[in-house]
Amino acid sequence: MLNRLLRSKKASRPIDSATIPEGRRVYAIGDIHGRNDLLQQLLDKIIKDDGSRGQAESEIIFLGDLVDRGPDSAGVLDTAMQLKADFSNVRFLMGNHEEVYLAATTGDEKPVRLFNRIGGRETILSYEISMKEYVGLDMAQLAQRIPTLFPQKHIDFVAGFEDQIIVGDYAFVHAGIRPGVPLAEQRQKDLRWIREEFLSAQEVHEKIIVYGHTISDDVVETGTRIGIDTGAYHSHKLTALALQGSERWYLDTAT
Repeated sequence: MLNRLLRSKKASRPIDSATIPEGRRVYAIGDIHGRNDLLQQLLDKIIKDDGSRGQAESEIIFLGDLVDRGPDSAGVLDTAMQLKADFSNVRFLMGNHEEVYLAATTGDEKPVRLFNRIGGRETILSYEISMKEYVGLDMAQLAQRIPTLFPQKHIDFVAGFEDQIIVGDYAFVHAGIRPGVPLAEQRQKDLRWIREEFLSAQEVHEKIIVYGHTISDDVVETGTRIGIDTGAYHSHKLTALALQGSERWYLDTAT
């Protein structure tokens, strides 16, 4: 009797009846944060997984925060750009770290200070600048150096990232959504930065929200949200959610 009740309770969760349109397969990749080595590993797993399944229109969605903290943000952007060139069904969400990355390329000293504080130092050093030159620059000088250091192709690529992607019963965002606000009316600031108000909300959302931004040891599943930021830059575990029809499964670099 208890087992039947538990199964009934689980089945009543919106997450367990969510679907994407027939004939499509989606892979959503969590926060990479400069770990190009893990991205390469995960992409290999995704390609092998996709090839082992039946015919479908497959796409990859990056949830944002490709850059900062890890050692090779420049390499991550190169890999992402090449993937986009090779496979048209690849889309990217704008994370809060991409927002600051772009702001740091304007020559303004204020966003450069924030950029350095949240992991931008490692991003800067992944480009053609020595540690000696980096430490020899004051903040104003660094603000003038960054626009000449970051390739325009990277800046243009990141500037084209999206804020929200909807596929069937799922909405993919970077950080979360403002509870009680329709998806069509969500603010960029919330989609890229929100945390506690979203994580503590109890109401059922308009779609199943797939997000990154907030680190956990493993995938987080609740009634109407799935979090897949597993702290790749320090845990070495980069995670992807896979969806087809009513099925969902996970791939990561720790297994």
